[in-house]
Amino acid sequence: MESMGVLVAVAVLVILVLLIAASCVKIVPQAHAAVIERLGGYLATWGVGIHFKAPFIDRIAKRVLLKEQVVDFPPQPVITKDNVTMQIDTVVYFQITDPKLFAYGVENPIMAIENLTATTLRNIIGDLELDETLTSRETINTKMRASLDVATDPWGIKVNRVELKNIIPPQAIQDAMEKQMKAERERREAILKAEGEKKSTILVAEGKKESAILDAEAEKQAAILRAEAHKEAMVREAEGQAEAILKIQQANADGLRFLKEAAPDAAVLQLKSLEAFTKAADGKATKIIIPSEIQGIAGLAKSIVEVGVEKNETAKR
Repeated sequence: MESMGVLVAVAVLVILVLLIAASCVKIVPQAHAAVIERLGGYLATWGVGIHFKAPFIDRIAKRVLLKEQVVDFPPQPVITKDNVTMQIDTVVYFQITDPKLFAYGVENPIMAIENLTATTLRNIIGDLELDETLTSRETINTKMRASLDVATDPWGIKVNRVELKNIIPPQAIQDAMEKQMKAERERREAILKAEGEKKSTILVAEGKKESAILDAEAEKQAAILRAEAHKEAMVREAEGQAEAILKIQQANADGLRFLKEAAPDAAVLQLKSLEAFTKAADGKATKIIIPSEIQGIAGLAKSIVEVGVEKNETAKR
C-alpha cells in the first residue's frame, strides 16, 4: 500500500512538472508581440517564434497586435471661427511600433487617442470658418495626423492617417446650403440656356451670311457669263461686219479690175458716173448738182432713148 502511494505521488509530481514545463513554452504568432515581466519588472519583448519563460517568476504582461488598426470615433461637437456648431466624426489609422512603450506609456491608449483627436480637431476647426471647413478636408487631415503622431510617439504608437468621415452642420445651415446649391444650379442652367441661344443666333447669322455670299458669288458668276456672252456676240457681229465690208471691198476691187481690163471709153465712164449719182440720190435727195461733163452725156443718153422709142413705134406699125 505504501509503495502504491509513493508511485501515485511520483506520477502526480511528474504530471505537474510536465504541465509547468508546458506552460513555460510560449509561441508568438506573426504580427504579434509579447511584453514579459519578471517579478513585476519589465524583462523583454518577445517577437515571432517559440520562447521559454521561467516558471512562477516570469509572466506575459501584455500581448500586442502589430498590424495597422482602424478606430472610428463617434461625432464630436466643434465650433468654427464664425461660431457655427457642427458635428464631425473621424477615422484614425494607427500602428503600434514599440510594444514596451505601448504597454507602459498610457493606461488606455484607444481612449487617449480619442480624446486627443477631439481636442486637436477643436483647435484646428476653431481657426477656420464654415466654408473653409467644408472645403479643406485634406488640410485638416494633414494637420491632425501630424499633431497626433507627435503626441502618440511616447506611447509607442504611430498615426499613419486621419480622415474626416462626416461633417454635419446644423439643419438651418444645411437648408441654406441646399437653397444656395439650387440657386447655383438654376444660374448655371440659365447661363447654359443663354449660351445655347447665343450659339444658335450666331449659327443662324453665319448661315445667312454664307447664303448672301453664295448668292452674290452666283450673281457675279452670272454677270461674268453674260458679259462674256455679250462680248462674244459683239465679236462675232464685228467679225461679220468686217467680213461683209471685206467682201464689198473685194467686189468693188474686182469690178474696178474688170472695168480696167475692159478698157472702156469716155462715154461709158460718164454713164457709170451718171448711174452712181442716181444711186446716190436714191429717190431721197431733193437737189443734186451734176457736173457739166455728166450733163452732156445725160443729153446723149436722152437722145439715145428717144431714138430707141421711135424705132419701137415704127416696128409696131
